[in-house]
Amino acid sequence: MRYLHAMVRVRDLDASMRFFSDALGLVETRRRDYPQGRFTLVYLGAPENPEAEVELTWNYDDEDYGGARNFGHLAFGVDDIYAACERLQRHGVTINRPPRDGRMAFVRSPDQISIELLQNGAALPPREPWMSMPNVGAW
Repeated sequence: MRYLHAMVRVRDLDASMRFFSDALGLVETRRRDYPQGRFTLVYLGAPENPEAEVELTWNYDDEDYGGARNFGHLAFGVDDIYAACERLQRHGVTINRPPRDGRMAFVRSPDQISIELLQNGAALPPREPWMSMPNVGAW
């Protein structure tokens, strides 16, 4: 058995690509359009292991997928948790659970999918402004 991908449904493919690719830094590995089925699949991977993919499924017809908390979350290891969060903030992403401990943070995609960021290796020393930042919303 081999892990292939996790799939999440998205309501706005452009907004999701700005989040997952531009802000989070994933790279598009492939894309398949199925106009007859009225959906597009976009596969994204982290630069260090693109074979473990996230599949974004965009259905052309609008549908409410609910709060998405039942999905859980996607997790990505990062070399510098603070730099990753700063990059996300520059892209307008809210840091729901700041990396106060230098180890873990949570953000949400435009479709409210929780994304966990974990510091590779040992936690970085706690520092401001992260130590004083409160949690925002749910993750």
